[in-house]
Amino acid sequence: MLASQKAIAWADHLVLFFPLWLGDMPAVLKGFLEQVARPGFALSKGGDGRLPAKLLTGRSARVVVTMGMPALIYRWYFRAHSVKALERNILGFVGIAPVRETLIGGVDGLGEAGVRTWCGKLNKLGRRAH
Repeated sequence: MLASQKAIAWADHLVLFFPLWLGDMPAVLKGFLEQVARPGFALSKGGDGRLPAKLLTGRSARVVVTMGMPALIYRWYFRAHSVKALERNILGFVGIAPVRETLIGGVDGLGEAGVRTWCGKLNKLGRRAH
């Protein structure tokens, strides 16, 4: 975890890629975030009835989520609940802002041309990073 914490401390922009898994981020990603965002690294230890300080301010993030369903359905019908929870309850809680999202739906039907198109879009986003 120390290597991951050092990389996050060094970075000014983070990118998280994951597949939507049973309506949420995969458990291994959730476990990773739980371990890396420990008090003393992502948050101050708090005390005296005060809320802990956010120690990762000054960083932005992009969350890229792939899924089998159309992204529009996930965004509008399901309200992108797991992505919103990640943005608010994890990244925002430790001071990472702004957090932008990219939802890539229908991945099983993209084909080579669709993959190339999305790679091009993500490449442009990466160059603009913040």
